[in-house]
Amino acid sequence: MNTVHAAAAALFLMFSGAAGHALGQSPAGKSAAYPNKPLRFVVGYPAGGATDIIARLVAQKLTGSLGQQVLVDNRPGAGGIIGSDIVAKATPDGYTIVLVTTSHGVNPSLYRRLPYDTAKDFAPITQVASLQLVLVVNPSLPVRSVKELIALAKAKPGQLNYGSSGSGQSLHLAAELFKTLAGVDIVHVPYKGAAPARTDLLAGQVQMMFESMIGVLPVVKSGRLRALAVSGARRSPATPDIPTMAEAGVPGYEASGWVGILAPAGTPKAIVTRLNREVVNVLNRADVRELFANRGAEPVGSTPEQFGDFTKAQFAKWAKVVKASGARID
Repeated sequence: MNTVHAAAAALFLMFSGAAGHALGQSPAGKSAAYPNKPLRFVVGYPAGGATDIIARLVAQKLTGSLGQQVLVDNRPGAGGIIGSDIVAKATPDGYTIVLVTTSHGVNPSLYRRLPYDTAKDFAPITQVASLQLVLVVNPSLPVRSVKELIALAKAKPGQLNYGSSGSGQSLHLAAELFKTLAGVDIVHVPYKGAAPARTDLLAGQVQMMFESMIGVLPVVKSGRLRALAVSGARRSPATPDIPTMAEAGVPGYEASGWVGILAPAGTPKAIVTRLNREVVNVLNRADVRELFANRGAEPVGSTPEQFGDFTKAQFAKWAKVVKASGARID
């Protein structure tokens, strides 16, 4: 082989090796540079909620790092099922992904039938964050502590109500745990997402709710809602003056949420790896970590394998909780 041919062969091999990491296999087996068109980022909840806030932040940063627009597509309803179903049935080419929440781990036990197989129809990308929940009340409610709320609820059984993001979802179960441990009778008012529930809470249509801190903290700081306690085992650095539920008078109480990203099952491993790397890089940015911390969220950035194991553990955990609660949706 002469020098020119040897150089050409070397260049070809070098190009092929580099391209192998950047190319994804389409269902037809044809390779194409990834990404070479905008990505659809499905969110199964309304705009304005904690999940939507996180999705838009991640989408904005990914648009810069991937060189393609990442477009948030809100498809609310059925505790995230509508949005997840879209992605479960999408072409597994890395151009359609979904942000799921704690509800993803609850739904298999809560619903008798799902339009997809939660364990088999998705490829895990990464857990994005863990979220503190906070118990908030409308300031018109004459309580300034959890103990005062419990006393009022016991004095008026069945007369107070609380909003949630939907029946059987994490915010609902967090409130039901509170009711059980505190021994109070408070009426559940389900909504199609946390944002509309919060809107009615601000308007006084419901008196209280559990909400992800990242979604509700700005209105708490503005004084439009009053925070009584956080749901975790320890106080949040974002709100060190707000006690935990256990400190506030409900021993044994602990509940938290999480969000993560999934792609359709069958998405090429190279694309899963690329998306994981890009999202983890976003979560490691100082400005993102600061924003999350200021709103009571903790960035995670796990590997696909770790997130897969995590979701399996969530299915088992919530199966026990749902069974014990008796909750079931046909």
